[in-house]
Amino acid sequence: MYLVSFLAIIIGILLGLLGGGGSILTVPVLVYLADLPAKSAIVTSLIVVGSTSIIATLSHARKKHVCWKTGAIFGSAGMFGAFIGGRLTTYVPDALLLVLLGCVMLLASLSMVFRKNAPAKNMDTKECLENTSFCPMELPIVAILLDGFFLGIITGLVGVGGGFLLVPALTHLASLPVHAAIGTSLFIISLQSAAALLGHANHLTIDIELTAIVTCLAIAGSFIGAKLAHYLPAKILKRGFGFFVLFLGSGLLYKEINRTVIAQIETLIGDYQQFILGVTAVIMSTFLYRLWLWLHTKKSKI
Repeated sequence: MYLVSFLAIIIGILLGLLGGGGSILTVPVLVYLADLPAKSAIVTSLIVVGSTSIIATLSHARKKHVCWKTGAIFGSAGMFGAFIGGRLTTYVPDALLLVLLGCVMLLASLSMVFRKNAPAKNMDTKECLENTSFCPMELPIVAILLDGFFLGIITGLVGVGGGFLLVPALTHLASLPVHAAIGTSLFIISLQSAAALLGHANHLTIDIELTAIVTCLAIAGSFIGAKLAHYLPAKILKRGFGFFVLFLGSGLLYKEINRTVIAQIETLIGDYQQFILGVTAVIMSTFLYRLWLWLHTKKSKI
């Protein structure tokens, strides 16, 4: 329990320090150290992530780093996806959920290791703190709704906030500076976590005492991380943390992928073949649309 408590503080510190990514450790900590079943760990993680994000959102809002309208549009689609993701966990075995989490961890690690920081807008610190003029008046609504929906599904399925994908999406689609993208992403994560919990309501089982302890310690850690952010190089820390998540995700996949999991995947595919084909078609259509959009908006020097 002491180790779980210590790691809860570390998760909070990483959230406060890096603006996202730390919550991806919550489910592995709860499953492998607190001996919770995967579904219970996911629900507990959603409570921890959602509560910490609410507190962090209020902190960013005081600095006027939250674009509420952008967050509401993105979050509305994310809430719908998160609710569906929460419902889908009923039909997915625990071991398969952990495999999916391992895949998400690998994606998150690559995002943290290789992502380049978006160029900041020409705006001095005082101006950034005193106005929200960087909040967009026009948005690519369809792209934002699609991205929000699929990110919401990930949140509902495996209990991660998805800040590692939300921040680059907001900087690219809404042209937000990084500080505003982080604040807005925390608002979106709060909405998605609440909707995902509703999706899990029909199979929601939690250890109230453990959940309260981990949540309070993570929130306390987030305040520590916010203070440390002024003194530590977040870019280097995020890259180092990305390599750690890559190692942890690889270990999780190595541990969980076995003959039983492969058999479960084959059974799921056989039982829900038409549904899976339909979902795959939607995902491919969305990917092709996003690729078309990227090709038509990307600019190069000539």
